[in-house]
Amino acid sequence: MKTALLVAAVDGRIGGVMIFGDRGTGKSTAARALAATLPPIRALENSRFNCDPDDPSAFNDPQASKRVRRIAVPFVDLPLGSTEDRVVGTLDLEKALSKGEKHFEPGLLAKAHRGFLYIDEINLLEDHVVDLLLDVAASGENLVERDGLSVRHPARFVLVGSGNPEEGELRPQLLDRFGLSVEVRTPEDIQDRVEIMRRCDAQERNPKAFAKKWEKEDTRILRRINRAKKALSKVKTPAKILKETANICKAVGADGLRGELTLMRGARALAALNGDAAVTREHLIEMAPMALRHRLRRDVLDETGSTVRIERALQELFG
Repeated sequence: MKTALLVAAVDGRIGGVMIFGDRGTGKSTAARALAATLPPIRALENSRFNCDPDDPSAFNDPQASKRVRRIAVPFVDLPLGSTEDRVVGTLDLEKALSKGEKHFEPGLLAKAHRGFLYIDEINLLEDHVVDLLLDVAASGENLVERDGLSVRHPARFVLVGSGNPEEGELRPQLLDRFGLSVEVRTPEDIQDRVEIMRRCDAQERNPKAFAKKWEKEDTRILRRINRAKKALSKVKTPAKILKETANICKAVGADGLRGELTLMRGARALAALNGDAAVTREHLIEMAPMALRHRLRRDVLDETGSTVRIERALQELFG
């Protein structure tokens, strides 16, 4: 789970992370922790869309001033009961009624721009809202055509969804739109469980002391992400690796070509995180279960889990 979140933070084109797992295994905690670890970003003051002053292609926001300020990386929780208007934005009724003017009231997608959009229990969210979110996440833009308004604004964010499979699964065509998918299980090792209790207790007793204790580790992860982002465009992907990527996807029977693209991008981001100059087979093997486990066709003759099927295919291909 942590690797998937780090990889998604390095390359936003991967398309977000879907986390399925048992209740109380730290799914939302991990996503929030990553957003809190990242450095503040520069944005135009009063901008409704967190516009980047260094991006010449940034959309014009008439309410934004030319002054630049630093803001925390946006982390937006999307509640289960959210309506489509609340998500994409709508007409500002207060100004419409009081002044007779049409003004756009930005939604959650605008607030999440350049940050994270987190959806807990995404499998319980209405399908049409999930469709909308995935379309915007893929295009990086939100187009609103309603109530006499026509507004287009940037909406580039890392989409993180979590859920418990016992409460229902996402439709396969929606799952396929997520870049990475991971499964989290309750720890079986007693020492791990004891250590989790110790750390939770220490954080509750003295949050400041706990944060101070882990400050160096947070800084190390932050520097690792920054170095990886700068190095990403320089990481080479040899032709041999591209062929092996296609072979893996064909061997596991992944539908479509999103699997190849995601596996390639994920392996490249992982190489950048590890400080490697080129993608290797080891990067592919590590990323394959995350990039492909949610893209497999269901085989009625093979009831083993998708991760096991991928590992078996890797074993047959590479030994």
